[in-house]
Amino acid sequence: MAHVEIDGRRVLADLTALRRIGEYKTGVHRPALTAEHLQSIEWLVARLPEAKLTASIDGIGNVLGRSNCAGAKVLAGSHLESQRHAGWLDGPLGIVYALEAARVINTSAAFAGKAVEVASWCDEEGHFTSLMGSRSYVGQLDEDEIDRLADIADGRRLRDCLAAAGVAGRPRAQVEEGRHIGFIEAHIEQGDVLESSDLKIGIVTSIVAVWQYRIVIEGMQNHAGTTRMAVRKDAGLAAARLAVAIDETFPGIAGARSVWTTGRIALDPGAPSIIPGQAEMLFQFRDSDVVVLERMERHLEGLIGEANAKGPCRLKLEKLRKATPAEMSGDFQSALQIAAERHAPGRSLRMPSGAIHDAARLSTRMPAGMMFVPSIGGISHHWSENTSDEDIVLGARVFASWAAELLSRA
Repeated sequence: MAHVEIDGRRVLADLTALRRIGEYKTGVHRPALTAEHLQSIEWLVARLPEAKLTASIDGIGNVLGRSNCAGAKVLAGSHLESQRHAGWLDGPLGIVYALEAARVINTSAAFAGKAVEVASWCDEEGHFTSLMGSRSYVGQLDEDEIDRLADIADGRRLRDCLAAAGVAGRPRAQVEEGRHIGFIEAHIEQGDVLESSDLKIGIVTSIVAVWQYRIVIEGMQNHAGTTRMAVRKDAGLAAARLAVAIDETFPGIAGARSVWTTGRIALDPGAPSIIPGQAEMLFQFRDSDVVVLERMERHLEGLIGEANAKGPCRLKLEKLRKATPAEMSGDFQSALQIAAERHAPGRSLRMPSGAIHDAARLSTRMPAGMMFVPSIGGISHHWSENTSDEDIVLGARVFASWAAELLSRA
């Protein structure tokens, strides 16, 4: 592997510059296609020529930094937008690592004719729809869906936002078969496995699938003061009982890394003196093994069947989302292992990702790989999200060496 040397101070300075755009407490507030997000895109576009890349913004808001070299190219990147009032590293870390790897490799005589290209995918976080930009790039987002999409927080229509950003009508970039040897992405772990094990680099083996459901519970709305307990059909109570039953029984049938969440329970009419006549639960579970996912779904169906048999309320299960786990390339994992051993010997771990990332979509069209650096306290999607400067710089070294290893093999 040809040696590459990143500039750690430059990496930290780049991340700090992005942190100032949409600054919120110690994090950022930079939702997709807001003025702050567009400012961060402008920042990246201005930096890409430093890596001998020509920048373009496509019709969905993706930024692509392209090289004119004729040889092997690896695509690297992540996203620039944030969750609302959230962390400063979720997304931008991968962008800055990709940019720095491109700077040092694309200007190196040892890699003449080869290049790292950089991508910033729009709205990985799902303000309009999860993984929007990478889905568009791999051909999994059609025009009809774009017409329907609006920001889930404030109702902004996607078409209007694209027009305001000045990209409406531009072609949407698509995968060019054979252009890239694959895609690589770096990210904070967003969990505490690395930190709690005193490790520095996570080598991602797979990205979990999310299976998501809406459970509607029909009871009988009635007066809270005059309806006897024995005859009540309390949809809120039925929802609570189901949530408890899930949490008590899923450990016996789930996998070692399975997780499940009841993210929302809404009661109708939601008044203090009225027995809820209807309840709605939004529920999801995640795993990287389809067999485990199918077992969890069957168990959920069984719990709902038992609740319906017992009464007095009626439960209905609606399946909202059933994705497929994404396997990361074995060759890319081995190349990352070599890079990790060079810079952090004995301090890496092969592990699945419990969060969804753009690499999952890219893996459907090309080999893909992903690496993690530690998250302090395992915190993410919150403004206190952080990683030490030492770990950030070490991760940048490993990432650039990973890209160099892949290009050396090509």
